[in-house]
Amino acid sequence: MSAAPLKDRVALITGASRGIGRAAALELARAGAHVIAVARTEGGLTALDDEITELGGSATLVPLDLQDFEAIDRLGAAVFERWKRLDVLIGNAGLLGNLGPMSHIRPEDWQILTNVNLTANWRLIRSFDVLLRQSDAGRAIFVTSGAARSFKAYWGGYGVTKAALEAMVKIYAAELNKTNVRANLLNPGPIATGLRAKAFPGENPASIPQPEDLAPLFVEMASPDFDRNGEIVDFQ
Repeated sequence: MSAAPLKDRVALITGASRGIGRAAALELARAGAHVIAVARTEGGLTALDDEITELGGSATLVPLDLQDFEAIDRLGAAVFERWKRLDVLIGNAGLLGNLGPMSHIRPEDWQILTNVNLTANWRLIRSFDVLLRQSDAGRAIFVTSGAARSFKAYWGGYGVTKAALEAMVKIYAAELNKTNVRANLLNPGPIATGLRAKAFPGENPASIPQPEDLAPLFVEMASPDFDRNGEIVDFQ
């Protein structure tokens, strides 16, 4: 792989202000991509922009709550107006929710989990599919979890929404077979993030891989040379 495998490519990533998203955004910029960084926290985005600038890269910052679905549509229109295409779409943002019995999940919490983990990613597909098809090698990557297939007690909200995400992305990938676009899922496994710390508060974060360890896999999967489609790619 060349020193700048994503040179001049336009890559959008959600949840870009911290954790896996931040590390992936920096690695994408390092690989030559212009990064459209989407997150709720403006301060985190500004700090990310400073780091990308220090690397010699470039970014467009988009403070956006993914539950504002119409804002996702407006973002799609803005990307079209400026670039006429999108080369890489990374649906990284996700919520754990509260771990507990299925029957104890509050309806409003269930709705938020569904909004962020599933519906927002469908809205991204809906808004950016046409732009990915304008790329010579559009690549869509969605972050999943082993919880989607382990069916662990008390992980209902997170596990169900990630399982639904996997089904949605695989169906989308099947629709892309005869195009230049590829859609896959990335399963990070245990990574030292805030979400992981909430789920496993007694775990030593230094004992598991860091977001920076995972980041090069995003670049590999975003590359035009990565031709797999409809697969779950495990980091560990």
